[in-house]
Amino acid sequence: MTQASNFIWYELMTTDPRGAADFYGAVVGWSIASEGEPTAGGVDYRMIGRSDGGNAGGVLALDADMLAGGARPIWLGYLHVDDVDAAVAAIAADGGSVQMGPMDIPVGRIAMVADPQGAPFYIMDPTPPPGSEGMESDVFSVTEAQHVRWNELATSDPDAAIAFYKTHFGWGQEGEMPMGELGAYRFIQRSDVGLGAVMPLMEGYPAPVWNFYIGVDDIDRAREAVAANGGTITNEPMEIPGGEYAMNAIDPQGAPIGFVGPRR
Repeated sequence: MTQASNFIWYELMTTDPRGAADFYGAVVGWSIASEGEPTAGGVDYRMIGRSDGGNAGGVLALDADMLAGGARPIWLGYLHVDDVDAAVAAIAADGGSVQMGPMDIPVGRIAMVADPQGAPFYIMDPTPPPGSEGMESDVFSVTEAQHVRWNELATSDPDAAIAFYKTHFGWGQEGEMPMGELGAYRFIQRSDVGLGAVMPLMEGYPAPVWNFYIGVDDIDRAREAVAANGGTITNEPMEIPGGEYAMNAIDPQGAPIGFVGPRR
């Protein structure tokens, strides 16, 4: 690994891509293709478009076989690695698990793994489009709406999880916010950029998981759109350091998701 890993893609696994398109279009302003793109194996995969013309990630339609295998609606992140096979071997040797072994797809080589506490994520060595060599993905942004702005790991063992991601992805951990009896909300960094935080697993979380917060232009407008479009608010908007607001919800298909933005 030549430098600390970044989140380079986000993927919504869902039972209803068209329903998800309606929901996230109303709440975030994204556009999601009405039909899946042709892919290997006949998988229904759709790109998530931002208003600025860039992509925010993708939508994978869960078919009957996937559901029978235990897949459920969820958001997953992709972390960049230089060598997928070597990373898979190192993660497995360090107590992680392999959910889907290394495989080649048209845009690179990927695998799905889980950290030693069980939180799943993808790793990827992407193949950049011609003319884009050396460019970094912009799906994650600390400040911009329609991008994921915060990555939050809820885990059963924060100390072990932080050590794992430091070792395998080169992240740092500096600073924390007390959460009373729940413990600490510990901030993680990629170089000098704040990626998100690691927190203890709380009541209501059945298993360790990465949670993602999508940037919105107005948290109150987004809250109304969540409620009006079949979502469920699980945590009302609350002020966060810096003066913006964050909230948590479950989309109409059952995938947990967060939103963050200003109050206009």
